[in-house]
Amino acid sequence: MPFATLDGIKTHYVKQGSGPPLLMLAPRAFDSTLQSWKHDKWNDMNAVEALSRHFTVIAYDRREAGQSGGRLELLTWKLFARHAKLLLEHLSAERAYVLGVCMGVAVATQFASLYPEACTAMILAQPVGGHRWKNRMHAFFNRHIAYAGRHGLEAVRLRAKGQNFMRDPEAGPWATTIANDAGFAERFVRQELDGYLRLLTQSRDAMFPDTFVSGPPPQELMTIDVPASIWPGDDASHSTSGAQQLRELLPRMDYWDLHPSKQTAENMLARIVDFKKTIETTGLPPSPPMPGPPMPPLA
Repeated sequence: MPFATLDGIKTHYVKQGSGPPLLMLAPRAFDSTLQSWKHDKWNDMNAVEALSRHFTVIAYDRREAGQSGGRLELLTWKLFARHAKLLLEHLSAERAYVLGVCMGVAVATQFASLYPEACTAMILAQPVGGHRWKNRMHAFFNRHIAYAGRHGLEAVRLRAKGQNFMRDPEAGPWATTIANDAGFAERFVRQELDGYLRLLTQSRDAMFPDTFVSGPPPQELMTIDVPASIWPGDDASHSTSGAQQLRELLPRMDYWDLHPSKQTAENMLARIVDFKKTIETTGLPPSPPMPGPPMPPLA
């Protein structure tokens, strides 16, 4: 599989199939890689191969994950969305459908907010959010902050070998890049520790400021005039409330009111293909207002 250098960051990707481009933003949080599609129902679907029969699939290891590189800087959804946009530009894809799963939903909605002209439509599957998700991610960052503060950056470099932030929080969000890039690892240990700890705190708070669905803030979501198909989750990381927040705020959306236990490889693929057909034929008009509670009688 090929590599591209995007804003100085080596990026591992695959492009295959025919039809309109489909940018695939993988699940599994900070371990968002091509291998992430080999898990759970996406593996049952054989997602990259199956979707390649309907789209020109563009899938990749997100920066700081898999075989892609990274850079020490404030981590934000805008940073991840820009990385995705640079990959499309590198491949001369002006517009794409965007499939975001898990934490990829946050990148997808941020992408659509920043680059609406490049986003044909979004499929937003099992978005992350909720109180337990926020607590989990803060705990991961806090564990690494405590480890780095106690043991120093050389210990982090040793800990990072062969590790990943999601499997070993003490290794930190740059663990994969440290393990894969000797030059980055050398620069990592030479930085000032207090500055690194501040960077971690700022990244944690920028990405997970509250219990709202991860990604752009509510006022930004309300301005995204891009069709969206929303699929709910229902567990500690993929709260149903996160999908409902997207349902409430995105102006043009279709909500798949099906519990994730009944979402299968077969009907997930069919849902994506049918949504593509809708976008290509009738389009997706603005969503009607969600019903609210009845107004109390006037006094």
